[in-house]
Amino acid sequence: MRSHYCGDVNKSHVGQEVTLVGWVNRSRDLGGVVFLDLRDREGIVQVVYDPDLPEVFDVASTLRSEFCVQIKGLVRARPDSQVNADMRTGEVEILGLELTILNSSAPLPINMDKNQHNTEEQRLKYRYLDLRRPEMADRIVFRSKVTSAVRRFLDGNGFLDIETPILTKATPEGARDYLVPSRTYKGQFFALPQSPQLFKQLLMMSGFDRYYQIVKCFRDEDLRADRQPEFTQIDIETSFMTSTQVMDKTEEMVRGLFKELLNVDLGEFPKMTFEEAMRRFGSDKPDLRNPLELIDVADIVKDVEFAVFNGPANDPEGRVAVLSIPGGAKLSRKQLDEYAKYVTIYGAKGLAWMKVNDLALGMEGIQSPVLKFLSEDVVKALLERTGAQTGDLILFGADKANVVAEAMGALRLKAGEDFDLLQGEWKPLWVVDFPMFERTSDGGLHAMHHPFTAPSNMTPEELEANPIAAISDAYDMVLNGCELGGGSVRIHDSKMQSAVFRILGINDEEASEKFGFLLEALRYGTPPHAGLAFGLDRIIMLMTGASSIRDVMAFPKTTTAACPLTNAPGFANPVQLAELGVSVVEAESKETDAKDAE
Repeated sequence: MRSHYCGDVNKSHVGQEVTLVGWVNRSRDLGGVVFLDLRDREGIVQVVYDPDLPEVFDVASTLRSEFCVQIKGLVRARPDSQVNADMRTGEVEILGLELTILNSSAPLPINMDKNQHNTEEQRLKYRYLDLRRPEMADRIVFRSKVTSAVRRFLDGNGFLDIETPILTKATPEGARDYLVPSRTYKGQFFALPQSPQLFKQLLMMSGFDRYYQIVKCFRDEDLRADRQPEFTQIDIETSFMTSTQVMDKTEEMVRGLFKELLNVDLGEFPKMTFEEAMRRFGSDKPDLRNPLELIDVADIVKDVEFAVFNGPANDPEGRVAVLSIPGGAKLSRKQLDEYAKYVTIYGAKGLAWMKVNDLALGMEGIQSPVLKFLSEDVVKALLERTGAQTGDLILFGADKANVVAEAMGALRLKAGEDFDLLQGEWKPLWVVDFPMFERTSDGGLHAMHHPFTAPSNMTPEELEANPIAAISDAYDMVLNGCELGGGSVRIHDSKMQSAVFRILGINDEEASEKFGFLLEALRYGTPPHAGLAFGLDRIIMLMTGASSIRDVMAFPKTTTAACPLTNAPGFANPVQLAELGVSVVEAESKETDAKDAE
């Protein structure tokens, strides 16, 4: 039905007849001449109909937005004065000779303009229309180009594309699994995978050496801009490769993606330890475009007569750190109060501040609600440590170390944007040497990555003797403050894996029930192996400049994990539930809750 895509017509086609199909993006009748912008997935081209062909002209005059049409016409060059440099097809137009309406369109329920102001609910309910908008179409096309480039790279480097099961057993993080009831085993459930982790390790045990899969994963958790209940991973696993080799190979892949598709040279990726990232930036995925850093000052304020400072400064688990913001002294008290409110989101109790109004005036040039607690020597030491100059602002975080890191790390990002401090367009890095375990709120331990991550240079006995000191052989790729992917060297020894399970409070009986197949497989010549998984949606989001992964997925869910398009989730048929042996407990209504409260 077509000879060319609309967006592909150019000056090389002048004088040729073409047949195009697509949707009416816009139609204008200007003094007896109808101008039609015809759109398909590759772009827009202008078609002109004049009264010399009255039958065709009359049809063209009836067109409205989103009519689906076929046109035949002659490509001709636009006059120089009418060239549109903003369009790929801006140097040409098509003189319409024939026109067929393939399907008309009802009045549109959403605005299709570039500067549309539809709600997200509207956009997802009418997603098939939303995806016609050039901005959205371009992102979906770009996504396809990325996955194609990834496949070419991995295929060319000896990786095998192997599928793993979607219906599987619940993971250790079972509370976040989506469960699927089994009809043939009533009362029992499959789980949708949060990751193909165990299966890709089993593939390494099977001798396939290099595996990859662009795979759907599922996680039942609260959502954010970069989270969805179903998402896509570029999943990679290798045998006989060290962590350095895995990082080098996947870095090569990502650098190639950016060069091929954006003509951006990311260069080599620096490496930074987890400890350094948390100390300097308060985050294990620091945005290096932001020059602000957390500066420790506990040694300076440990003896001041101000409990908010000296308490954490003398607490082995506490921390006092500051941010020095160039030009920040111009903030009003109201704006400072908003910053103080902002850090409470991350567990901080408040935010002390100090304005350097005039460095030359000494204490007279300093303004702070806590200045009365600080001696001149302390203030001088703070100014020297931070390098603050006239017009700068110093913000204090004082609390448990984890609270200071999270709150001040978030404030660092906010201040960087508020004061337009970001430098450079792309800043990648590797974060390495993560702690293997971290404390839970009840004093227990859980794996920082996952329980199949190997420690660096420790025996099982050494690990069990001091697990909190263990460093994992793990690595995360970070770009502009966004974690693109993470991976690790895996445990390939059954004794080490059993030791990790015990440290995590998984006894031998539970380990056998949940992971008996893995422990058994580890006994039969399992090779050293390592891997990494990238979040494809996040990569596309960053590369296209989208603000949410929902804008780079064809049919995403809302932030409440619902689909307005299909009205999913929905209630199951009672007959199906009976066949599955499943009963449903209905949620109590708000009215019932209110009566109970009375």
